[in-house]
Amino acid sequence: MINWTNQVVGNDPVYSAPNKSSLSIRKMTSTISELSSGKRLRRGAQLVIGRENLLNLAEALLEPVVLTVATMLVAYYFEYEFSPPYLLLGIILFSLSFPGPARLHLPLWHGLASMLSSWSVIAALALAFGYATHWLGAFRVEAIYAWLWFSPVLLVIAQIVFRWSAPIVLNMQGVPRTFVVVGMNEQGVSFARQVIASPYSADRILGFFDDRSENRLTGLKDFSLLGRLDALGEFVRANQVHAIYLSLPMATQPRILKLLDDLRDTTSSIYFIPDMFVSDLIQSRVVSNGGQPVIAVCETPFTGTNGLVKRLSDIAIAFVLLVLLAPLMVLIALAVKITSPGPIVFKQRRYGLDGAEISVYKFRSMRVCEDGAAITQAQKNDPRITPLGAFLRRSSLDELPQFINVLQGRMSLVGPRPHAVAHNELYRKLIKGYMIRHKVKPGITGWAQINGCRGETDSLDKMQARIDLDLEYLRNWSLGLDVQIILRTAGVVVRGNNAY
Repeated sequence: MINWTNQVVGNDPVYSAPNKSSLSIRKMTSTISELSSGKRLRRGAQLVIGRENLLNLAEALLEPVVLTVATMLVAYYFEYEFSPPYLLLGIILFSLSFPGPARLHLPLWHGLASMLSSWSVIAALALAFGYATHWLGAFRVEAIYAWLWFSPVLLVIAQIVFRWSAPIVLNMQGVPRTFVVVGMNEQGVSFARQVIASPYSADRILGFFDDRSENRLTGLKDFSLLGRLDALGEFVRANQVHAIYLSLPMATQPRILKLLDDLRDTTSSIYFIPDMFVSDLIQSRVVSNGGQPVIAVCETPFTGTNGLVKRLSDIAIAFVLLVLLAPLMVLIALAVKITSPGPIVFKQRRYGLDGAEISVYKFRSMRVCEDGAAITQAQKNDPRITPLGAFLRRSSLDELPQFINVLQGRMSLVGPRPHAVAHNELYRKLIKGYMIRHKVKPGITGWAQINGCRGETDSLDKMQARIDLDLEYLRNWSLGLDVQIILRTAGVVVRGNNAY
C-alpha cells in the first residue's frame, strides 16, 4: 500500500510522494484514484495527529469544541444540567463542524468573517432540522436565543485567543522541523519563502539541491545551494532532515524515480510541490470527476452550497430593497422623463457569467445611448451627462434598476463590476487574466469599488488595479466578505469618490 497524503505546510498545499520508485507516474495516479474512490474529498488538509502537528490538531478541534462548550454552558445556565436534548445538539454541532477549517493563513477580519459565515449555515441547519422534527420544543425559547448569540461571540473570542497563542503551541512541538527543497526554480523558491514567512510555521529550511548551473537558478541570494541531486541521500542521512519537497517538473519522471529510489533508506517525509504552485490560482482545491481526483486551478467559488447561499441571499436582499426603494425609483423615472428626451431606462450590453452577453439596466443619465464597438467612458465635466444624470451617477442612484437584473439572475449584489462589451474586447488583450473575472456574475458593487477603483479607468494601470482586486475577491470569497462589501459601499456612495 502506498501512503499518499494531502497536507498543509506553512498554509500551502503539498502532495506527498510514494516510497516505491518502481511505480510509474501513471500507476501513482491510479493508486490515488483507488484510495480516493468513494471517499469524501475535503478541501484543505487531512488531519494528521502527532506531536509535530499540534497546531493543525488544535485548529481542527477549535470550532467543534467551542460550539459544544457553548451548548453546555447554555444548558447549565437554563436547565442546571447537560440534559439529553442539549447533549444531542452538542454531538450534532461537533459532527457538522469537525474538522474545523484552516483559517490561520487568512487576515484576522477575513478569518472571523469566514468563521461567522460557517456558523450561520450550521445554525440555520440546526434550526431547520429542529423545526421540521418538532425537536425545538425540547428547548426553552430564551435558551435558543441565548445559544444563537452566545455561540458566535464565544467563537470570535476563541479565534482571537487561538491566533495569539498559536506561537506558544508551535513552541510546544519541540525542535523545529527541517526541510530541503529539490529544484531551485520559481515554484520551489516561492514555496520556501511562503513557509518561512508564515508566523504559524516553525519549519526551517536548510537549502536547495539542483543539477543546473548557478546562472539558471532562482533565489541564490536568499537560499543556499547544498549540492547536486546525487548528493541528496547522503546529506539527508547525515543531517536528520525531516522533510524533502520535490519541485521538479513531471517531464523529469526518470530522474524523480531514481531520486525516490536513493531516498528509500531514509526516514524523511517526501512531498511533491505541484507544478502550478506559482500559478494565479483561483479557488484551488481537490475535486472529483467521475471518481477521479483532480486539482482545480481556476474555478468559480460559487459551486455546491456556496452557489445556493449566494443566490438565495441575492434574491432575498434584492427583493427587499426593490420594495423599499420602489417609491424613489418611480420619482427618478419621472424626473428622467421630464428633464431630457429619451428612454427612462438605458440598456447596455455587458459580459455576464462565463462571458455570455447580458443586458444591464440603468436610469439614463446621458443625452446619448452609446452601445457600439467604441465607447468613451464618462469623465469629469462630461458634456454628454445631463444635470440630473450627474447627480444620479454621483449618488449611484442610476444603478438602482440593476436590482431587477439580480432577480433575473443576470447579476449579483456583489461581484466584479460589468464593463461595456467594447471595453472587454480591448482589455482582455492587454491584461493577463482579465476574463477570469467572468467566472462569476457581475455585481452592483464589488471589492474593487470599495478599495478606490471606482469610476473612470483612463489608464491601463488603473484597469490593472481593478482587475487585481476583482481576482482577489474571487480567491477569498465568503458570505461575510459580501456583507462587508455591501456595508462599506454605503460609505463609498456617500462620499461620491470618482463617480462621474
